[in-house]
Amino acid sequence: MSDLIAKTAIDRRMAEILTPVIEGMGFEVVRIRLMGGQTKTLQIMAERPEGGIEVDDCAEISTAVSAVLDVEDPLDDAYTLEVSSPGIDRPLTRLKDFETFEGYEARIETTDMIDGRRRFKGVLAGIEGDEILLNIEEGTVGLHYDWLSDAKLVLTDELIKEMLRQRKAAGIIDETKFDEIEEEPSEAEE
Repeated sequence: MSDLIAKTAIDRRMAEILTPVIEGMGFEVVRIRLMGGQTKTLQIMAERPEGGIEVDDCAEISTAVSAVLDVEDPLDDAYTLEVSSPGIDRPLTRLKDFETFEGYEARIETTDMIDGRRRFKGVLAGIEGDEILLNIEEGTVGLHYDWLSDAKLVLTDELIKEMLRQRKAAGIIDETKFDEIEEEPSEAEE
């Protein structure tokens, strides 16, 4: 399992316990994080293998995961469970994510310095073996997947349009349920 899915030892332990449950329900784990604060939050991002997840799916995962956590009891302190979609500007945690979102802008950080830098921003250009290809100003750079410490999509108009298009195509968004947009006449039209 990649460190991008579960970074810390406790995250990896949680992933070990919860991934079989989530996958058994027909979903994939995108990320698991135990985040600090006064009350810790166990954040689970999941989606269907073909992409996307609905609120009811998150509730179903939450119920199943809660039952397993009650039995396993891996956390000593109180925590809040949060199950969500990866979102539009999602983290890229699996090698396949870099191929799926080819053509979209991403921010990538590496664990060690690569050519004098750790942060890269550019357009995803797919994968070659275990390398992520990224088009940056200086050209195309190949970053080994194992070198990455963080990666996520950049929220752009193109990305938003594509996500909406996919949701419409999947029948998730029904435009007939929305009112028509009424535009104010411009001063030139008055």
